[in-house]
Amino acid sequence: MAYPDLRAFIQRLEKEKELRRIPFEVDPYLEITEFADRSVKSGGPALLFERPRGSQVPLLINAFASERRMELALEVDSLQEHADRIVEMLELRMPSGLINKLRMLPKLADMSSFFPKTVSGGACKEVIRRDGFSLQEFPVLHCWPGDGGPFITLPMVFTKNPENGKRNCGMYRMQVYDDRTTGMHWQTQKQGAEHYRRLQQQGREAKMPVAVAIGADPATMYSAILPLPPDLDEMMIAGFLRRESVAMVKCETCDLEVPANAEIVLEGYVVPGETRREGPFGDHTGYYSLDDDYPVFHVECITHRKDPIYAATIVGPPPMEDFFMGRAVERIFLPLMKMQIPEIRDVALPPEGVVHNLMLISIRKSYPGQARKVMHSIWGLGQAMSTKVIIVVDEDVDVQNSSEVAWRALNNIDPERDIEFVHGPIDTLDHASRLPDYGSKMGVDATRKGPAEGFNRRWPEVLKMSPEVKTRVDALWNKAGL
Repeated sequence: MAYPDLRAFIQRLEKEKELRRIPFEVDPYLEITEFADRSVKSGGPALLFERPRGSQVPLLINAFASERRMELALEVDSLQEHADRIVEMLELRMPSGLINKLRMLPKLADMSSFFPKTVSGGACKEVIRRDGFSLQEFPVLHCWPGDGGPFITLPMVFTKNPENGKRNCGMYRMQVYDDRTTGMHWQTQKQGAEHYRRLQQQGREAKMPVAVAIGADPATMYSAILPLPPDLDEMMIAGFLRRESVAMVKCETCDLEVPANAEIVLEGYVVPGETRREGPFGDHTGYYSLDDDYPVFHVECITHRKDPIYAATIVGPPPMEDFFMGRAVERIFLPLMKMQIPEIRDVALPPEGVVHNLMLISIRKSYPGQARKVMHSIWGLGQAMSTKVIIVVDEDVDVQNSSEVAWRALNNIDPERDIEFVHGPIDTLDHASRLPDYGSKMGVDATRKGPAEGFNRRWPEVLKMSPEVKTRVDALWNKAGL
């Protein structure tokens, strides 16, 4: 049964000894960041700060910051379980014959349970405040010394496509400027930014409604970061992950819906054309992302539980919590990538690559140039378009072992022949690109080569000891006490 809310997840973390309560006062200005950074780097637990300085609201951080906590969040023993479920759904076909069709009904009914449902009320409505509120009541983190201010770091930002009304939920950092306004850092390639641009293109001066939920059951929070196709509802995918539909409730001041189990909801709007300087921000690249102009979010109403819990994260030099969240994306959605690029055998996003800087791919190679075909397919695949470096190796290489990939790649490439450069969209946070959002990308074909690819010598074999010798030495090794 799915977690009903964030606090049920906290109880599970505590039961599994994956959470530590901090009962004394810790400052959201830098100190909580240092706590969280030390904990994730040392393999420590999630942290629940019961007395953040200057606030009556407890703060939860590092809730997703390990592979085990990601499994607990998504209620599986292994992330492969969700990958297998995706494969099963992709393979569904309506069979012939009445008996076989009847056998299919339970699976079809299971699919229908993923879709979000609208309810009349929820815990997020226990307190409704249209006046007399301030964002500074919450323990919003000032994460790093050079940050432009405090930032809301784990929000679920809800918008609607102004042309077809379809919902989007994204996770965009929000710098708190004052009691009732924040920045809205939706990057150029994100759907929130696309909705904003479409409203601008329509020439309408109407305010764009935005609702921000902070804290919910873990699968719903996690869904906000998923690299989904445009107009595919993240709340439906959250229902798939939690095996139970997400209950959504209508906002008080706008025609948007938010998770009914949310801890805190900020309702408001952005005005097309109104921007304000946002940043710098200590980002997941391990560097400060530069300040720039972004839309301003005006908060008109806050609703929350009577005793809300503020959910947050920090990013910085890897590995951090976002690595484990990205790792889960890699494992769960690999079947979808294989469906579109069937020669792929495995994919890895090493922590040093901070998701968008490096992708390692193993393929079953069948023809010349296939590695390059895979590179370009990745660069044309949704948010993967921002991948700065792609290294393609043969299927017998373990891409989860970065050391093995480096060894194989450095031995297998002729740099002039096997490295390709292209230009295109780059992640907004890439500080090295020649222009914001645009720059060069590199593909490395580290697969074995043959005559059709300009290699006219015999490709050598990898050194391997014979199995018979390994078996004999196993016994001798143990006898030697090694």
